[in-house]
Amino acid sequence: MTCDNVVVQGFSDSQPDLWDTSSMLGGLLPQGSVFAFLAEHRLALFPESMFADLFPSGRGRPSTPPEVVASVMVLQALHGLSDRAAAEAVTFDLRWKAACGLAVDAPAFHPTVLTYWRKRLAGSESPNRIFDAVKAVIAQTGVLAGRTRRALDSTVLNDAVATQDTITQLKAAVRKVAALVPGGADAVAVHGSACDYATAGKPDIAWDDPVARADLVDALVRDAVAVLAAMTGADADPVEPDTTAGQALALLALLAGQDVEWVEPDDDTAGGGRWRIAHRVASERVISTVDPDARHARKTRANRQDGYKGHISIEPDTGLVTGAAVTKAAGAGSGDAAAGAVLLRGETDSTDDDSGVRFEVLGDSAYGSGEFLAELTESGHVANIKPHPTPAHIENGFTADDFTVDHDNKTVVCPAGHTVSFANKSATARFKTCCTGCPFRLRCTTARAGREMKIGVHDRIHRAHRARWNTDDALRARYRRHRPMVERSIAWMTRGVRTLRYRGVVKNDAWWQLRAASINLRRIAALGATHNQGSWQMA
Repeated sequence: MTCDNVVVQGFSDSQPDLWDTSSMLGGLLPQGSVFAFLAEHRLALFPESMFADLFPSGRGRPSTPPEVVASVMVLQALHGLSDRAAAEAVTFDLRWKAACGLAVDAPAFHPTVLTYWRKRLAGSESPNRIFDAVKAVIAQTGVLAGRTRRALDSTVLNDAVATQDTITQLKAAVRKVAALVPGGADAVAVHGSACDYATAGKPDIAWDDPVARADLVDALVRDAVAVLAAMTGADADPVEPDTTAGQALALLALLAGQDVEWVEPDDDTAGGGRWRIAHRVASERVISTVDPDARHARKTRANRQDGYKGHISIEPDTGLVTGAAVTKAAGAGSGDAAAGAVLLRGETDSTDDDSGVRFEVLGDSAYGSGEFLAELTESGHVANIKPHPTPAHIENGFTADDFTVDHDNKTVVCPAGHTVSFANKSATARFKTCCTGCPFRLRCTTARAGREMKIGVHDRIHRAHRARWNTDDALRARYRRHRPMVERSIAWMTRGVRTLRYRGVVKNDAWWQLRAASINLRRIAALGATHNQGSWQMA
């Protein structure tokens, strides 16, 4: 590439330096390591043309060669280093120098170069091109040819910010409106009386006094409501919702209502009605004004974390990651089944077998939603997913599977042989008087009005899936053999890097995919991938 093509995109000298690290180290780099792989194949893996669109301008000085920065980004994600630590590794670690094709005495670039490249990649049409490039190598080697299983799983990733209480968030949100919204400072000065919004931190009150705390909560919410009314009223200038000002107002509106509730005058000991902290936790609670995308997460009842959810799809025999995504830990699209469906849709290296089935999808019961099972069936996949359990509400009692449902005629037959219709608006079968004097009542229900069963929209799919799971020994055997392998890949993805470095879904998703690229690169390097005569092959 010459400077006539893309002036500001840097390029490497085709002639190696006298002090070229790769030449000097010789065979000291372990074969099958990422360092040795990049030292030999980085130019084929990350050609200069792959990043040409990031430098459309013809002005400016040449950048750091793209294959060098891409190699550093991969190694940085693999080792979980900060930008500064990665730059220092390029300066002082001979393995990094060899992987990047630098001379022994070559200085590293400034750490902000990595920040600059991430920003350019995020704003491009192909922000995850490094992950896509590694996937293209995997596809060309044929290592996934004929491997038609995909295992899905997710894990909680810790956020990079501190979880804030309601008072801290309300004050910080008002301060953000004052700083970012035109006219916001004047509105806060006029309507903000709960505390001094010019200073950061919690207000100065008697925190051991419950009355003072309650008064502060009420005053902060009233301030927030008044500021919002002033900034969004008929006389206010319109604010675009996608701007930083619009986002600041939206955040204040959300925080003003998510953790508080209104106490009616009759229930207020002080009289007049007031706002107080609600005795509940909002389902999608914003936990920090510094990172509004972070959420409370709970993988189990005992394990409570704050942050995001990382999702992956893998080929279980090789452990290669075929799809990766980060979502909020709660809210729309964050569920395992919803995210897993998106990952499967993004697959491009599918291979049909004789029966026309694309993949056998393995997942735990978190992926057993009716919507996901229906989508798998419609797409021609085989759902090898552990079904949701059907618990008995009474010890040694009947479960939903003990009732026979005729979905076509909309009837339910109980274990005692009573038939009831659920052809009503609520799709609920009510047995009522059928339960009176029934010999099975003690095993069926304790409700005075008798047993009721609500038939869900996907009940037919759930029942068929549970029946197949219970009767197909080979299906369960394949699940026990192949599904646990995704836990290994989750361990690879999170080892030493479970706490994120960035804020927001977009940035953390970009890092998660870069992490997946580095894990895949390490894996195919260990499997013997090589570039020979213009194509990628397995040795």
